[in-house]
Amino acid sequence: MSGPLCPQCARPCASPRLLPCLHSLCEPCLRRLEPPEGPPGAARPVLCPVCDAELALPAGGLGQLPPDCLAGSRAGAAAGCDLCADGAAAGRCLTCGVRLCRFCCRAHRRQKKTASHAMTELENTKDCSPAGKPLLCPSHPTEELQLFCEQCDQPVCRDCVLGRHRQHPCDFASNVIHRHGDALRELLKSSQQHMDTLEDVLSQVDEMGGALRSRAEAVAAEICMFARGYVKAIEEHRNRLLKQLEDLKVQKENLLHLQKAQLQQLLLDMRTGVEFTEHLLTSGSDVEILVTKGVVSSRLTKLNSVAYSTHPSVDDRIQFSPHERAGQCCGYEVFGAILNKAVDPARCTLHGEDLHDARQNQLSGFTLLCKDTTGERMGRGGEAVRVTITHKDKRHCAIKPTVCDNGDGTYCISYIPEEPGLYAVCVCVKGQHVQGSPFTVMVKHKFREHQGVFHCCTFCSSGGQKAARCACGGTMPGGYQGCGHGHKGHPGCHHWSCCGQVKESSECLYVPPSDTSQRSLLRTVAL
Repeated sequence: MSGPLCPQCARPCASPRLLPCLHSLCEPCLRRLEPPEGPPGAARPVLCPVCDAELALPAGGLGQLPPDCLAGSRAGAAAGCDLCADGAAAGRCLTCGVRLCRFCCRAHRRQKKTASHAMTELENTKDCSPAGKPLLCPSHPTEELQLFCEQCDQPVCRDCVLGRHRQHPCDFASNVIHRHGDALRELLKSSQQHMDTLEDVLSQVDEMGGALRSRAEAVAAEICMFARGYVKAIEEHRNRLLKQLEDLKVQKENLLHLQKAQLQQLLLDMRTGVEFTEHLLTSGSDVEILVTKGVVSSRLTKLNSVAYSTHPSVDDRIQFSPHERAGQCCGYEVFGAILNKAVDPARCTLHGEDLHDARQNQLSGFTLLCKDTTGERMGRGGEAVRVTITHKDKRHCAIKPTVCDNGDGTYCISYIPEEPGLYAVCVCVKGQHVQGSPFTVMVKHKFREHQGVFHCCTFCSSGGQKAARCACGGTMPGGYQGCGHGHKGHPGCHHWSCCGQVKESSECLYVPPSDTSQRSLLRTVAL
């Protein structure tokens, strides 16, 4: 007969204990694993030698770890007969609590002293361990664990119920196993769903790795085709490009490998937890499930809460521009580059006539020119440009500008100010201010349209007095043109104002000199 083997030392272990990661170790390995004593109440983390998971031991130390009741059945170990030690155990005497082979079972029934004992097949019982013996209370070694304390969340024996669990709600294990088993099944179902998702993501990662390699090979082929037209200079330039491409591919592959390793480890942990829980629910007795359900629930809950991306961490987008200037190589100007230029906000500039001046309710704007770290124009769009325009005196007054990407490294910013005054303008690329930002814009009042009675009519109504004032309060600088009402005999009526505006009208506001009341009223309106 051979018992379960410890995964750490590969030796048979009679009483393995279960770690929070659902791996079991023998007691000697656990003692070597236990860290030195620390301050009272302090966490004592250890690393599982199987999966390298960081684990927190119970406050009571390794002795508080639950026993791994199903280690033997998972390892396929067959229990032997307690009487003859030759055959494999096939049954158990419920009175004596011993496991018996088929021959000893028949002998046990024939003997007068044990003929009345109740016998059961090992396959038909779940209230004992795979070794065929009932689970005994650690506090009362002669009593079986048949009850469950709801308050302490642990199996207990009859003496425990009469002792320190006297006031606690307790019930038989067979009565509560359905509720706790259903909770484990729900966690198991959730873990299985995560396993399916993880397998799909790993498949996508593998596919993306292949696509990345294929794309890199395609770009390498483009580079080689472009380089055939040159001799030594182009070959050297090609080697540079391939090295840069290889570095970029390795960088992305490293990110994919890191994500794959993390996902594989998470899947392995999930599979371990799922297989353990499935075996526990299908092969474990009620008491065994209740003994281990706490650590199993904790492990599955922790695994189910691990966040992971459902998409590959990088993509296969690698662009090669054969028309991009690549500088000099061996005295020759070469073309072709892998696009990896980065915009430098400190080198980006602002241009436009309306950069610092605008007028109320009129469309204004300026242009942003993006440059890279060498000061060269980017030549392509797609940058994150953010523009804010805020009134300096009225903080609640802000203008929402429109940013138009021209696709060539320039961006047109337009806006319509509704309030006059001084505004602060901030232009940022990738969260950083560009050259000259922030700056101020003075928004002036809009052109004022002339309202009221124009100067010509005021002049006519005043009887031809040149000192007559326009409705705007000014006087006409220069001559006049009459309205044909007999004064000076000028035909037509051009309503001039002192502010330089001309308004032609078919209706003249001339008031005859004899009508002093109307003339005074009109003069009052004009003033």
